[in-house]
Amino acid sequence: MEKIGNLLKTKGIVSEKQLHVALIQQEITGDLLGDTLIKLGFVTSRELGQILAEQSGMEFVDLGEYAIEEEALKIIPKETAEKAEFIPLEMKNGRLSIGITNPSNISAVDTVTRLTKNQPHVCVIDKDSFRDALERTYFFMENPTHQGIRNAITEMKAAGIAAGTTVTKLTDLIIIDGFRRNASDIHINPTPDIVHVFYRVDGILQYGHGIPKAAHNGIVSRIKVLSEMDIAEQRLPQDGSFNFTFLNKQYDIRVSTVPTIYGENIVMRILAGVGPFLKVEKLGFDEPDVKKIKSLFLKPHGIILITGPTGSGKTTTLYAALREINLLEKNVFTVEDPVEYKLSLIKQTQINEKAGYDFALAGRNFMRQDPNVILLGEIRDEETARIAIRAALTGQLVLSTLHANDAVTAIPRLIDLNVDRFLISSSLLAIVAQRLVRKICANCKAKYDLNENEISVFNGYDLHLTSAFKGRGCARCSGTGYMGRTVIGEILILDDEIKEMIYSGASVPAIQAAAIRNGLRPLKKDAVKKAASGITTLDEVLRVTG
Repeated sequence: MEKIGNLLKTKGIVSEKQLHVALIQQEITGDLLGDTLIKLGFVTSRELGQILAEQSGMEFVDLGEYAIEEEALKIIPKETAEKAEFIPLEMKNGRLSIGITNPSNISAVDTVTRLTKNQPHVCVIDKDSFRDALERTYFFMENPTHQGIRNAITEMKAAGIAAGTTVTKLTDLIIIDGFRRNASDIHINPTPDIVHVFYRVDGILQYGHGIPKAAHNGIVSRIKVLSEMDIAEQRLPQDGSFNFTFLNKQYDIRVSTVPTIYGENIVMRILAGVGPFLKVEKLGFDEPDVKKIKSLFLKPHGIILITGPTGSGKTTTLYAALREINLLEKNVFTVEDPVEYKLSLIKQTQINEKAGYDFALAGRNFMRQDPNVILLGEIRDEETARIAIRAALTGQLVLSTLHANDAVTAIPRLIDLNVDRFLISSSLLAIVAQRLVRKICANCKAKYDLNENEISVFNGYDLHLTSAFKGRGCARCSGTGYMGRTVIGEILILDDEIKEMIYSGASVPAIQAAAIRNGLRPLKKDAVKKAASGITTLDEVLRVTG
C-alpha cells in the first residue's frame, strides 16, 4: 500500500516542500506523519480520513453529519470500543456498522464479529471526530441530561426550596445539554410562572426545558458568579464570560444578562471552536465562486471582507482561504476573539479587552512583524478600519469580517466608520457576503410536488420546476428533516467601475445594479439555486434570506 505522504502528494493535497517540513518536525517530535501534517495545517483530519478510505476502497463517514444510534452503542461496551479503536454507528438488519480510523484495524472487525456473531459493515472515520464522538456518545447514553434535569426539579419540589447544590447541578446540566445538542446559544427566559430554556441549533431556536420559577434566582446567581459579574446588580444589563470544561474539552462561554419584568433574562453564547477546518471547495460555494475566492486570496495586497450575521461561518471561510496561501513562503498573522483554529505555522494572537489589547492595538503592532497577510477577526470600530486600510495600502493582504446584510451594504458600513471614500476604493479588493442554510437530511430526503407559490418563486429565477426535495423527518435528524449546514454566498469584486462609483458617492442600489451587470449573483439567487438542486429547501431559503 502506498505511503500516506506520497499519496497526499500525488493527490495534490500537500506539496513536496510541505512534506519536507513535516518530515523534519516528525523526526523531532516522533509523531505519526499524518498527525504532524494536521498540526501544521497542511491537511485536515477529515481529508486524511477520506484519503485513507479511498486508498482502502471503503466508505467514509463524516461524524459531524451523522447521528450515531443509541441501540448500536448499547451492543458494545465503551471500554471494548476504546480498546479496539472503533465506534458503533448503527444496527441494520442484524448487522452492526462501525467506524474505524485505521483501515487495517483487524482487531475491531474480530471484536465485533465475536460479540455480534456477524461480520460488521466497516466505514472509515477521521481521528479527531472519533475521539470526540466516542466520549460524547457514551457519556450522554449513560447520563441522559433530560433525565438529570428532571431529577433535579423533583429534588427541588420535594425539598420545597431551591437548594444551592441542586441549583448548581441544574445549571451545569442546562449548559451540558447545550453541548449535547451542538447549540450555539442557550437562552434562559423567565415568565410569571416558570423559566423556559431554549437552545439555538443550526440557527433555529429549539425548546429545551421548563424549570420551576423558584430556581431562577439561583441559576442567575450561579452564572453571574462564574462570569465574574455583580450578583447584587439586577437593574442593569451585564456582560461576562467563563470557561467550562466538559470531557477534557474547554468551552468559552460569553454571557449577557438583561433585566425584564419577570426577572433577569440570560443568553449564553457557546464558543467551542468552529466546525471542521475545510478547503474552499468544501464550504458550499459553486465552482465559479470557488475559483473567484481562490484567485482573490492569492493577491499580494488589498482588503478582502467576509460579511454576514453572527454564526454565518465567516471565520470558517477565512481559514479555508488561508489554506490557499503558501504558509512556508508568507508570514501570516491573525488576531481573533477568541482563536478558533490553532495552526502551527500561523502566528495567532487573542485579544484581551481587560488588558487593553484590542484589534486596533494588535493590528498596529503586527506591522512591525514583517507580515505578508494579516487576519483581523473583525472590523468593529474606526481605528481598526483605518489600520486595515493602512496595512493594505502598504503592501499587505488584509482579511477581515464586518457585520453587513450583503456585499454592497458593507461599503456604507465602512463609510459610517469614517473611512475616506478614496481609501475604500483604493484598498478594497472584494466583499464576500454569506449565510448558512440547513441541508436536507440525506436519510429521509423525499421528492414532493411544488404548490403554485413555490413554482412562482423558482420561475422568478428562471428555474422551471414542478417538484423539489425536502426531509420527511427521521430519528437521524431528530425529526427536523435537516442535517448539517452549507453556505450560500455572493461575491462582489471591485472593478474599476465599482471603485469609481464608491469614490463619487453613488447610491447603494446603483452600485448593486452595476455589480449584477458585471457578474454578481445575489445571495438569494444562489440560495434558490441550491433549493432547486435538492441541497436545501425553499422554506429554508425564505427563512434565511427573507
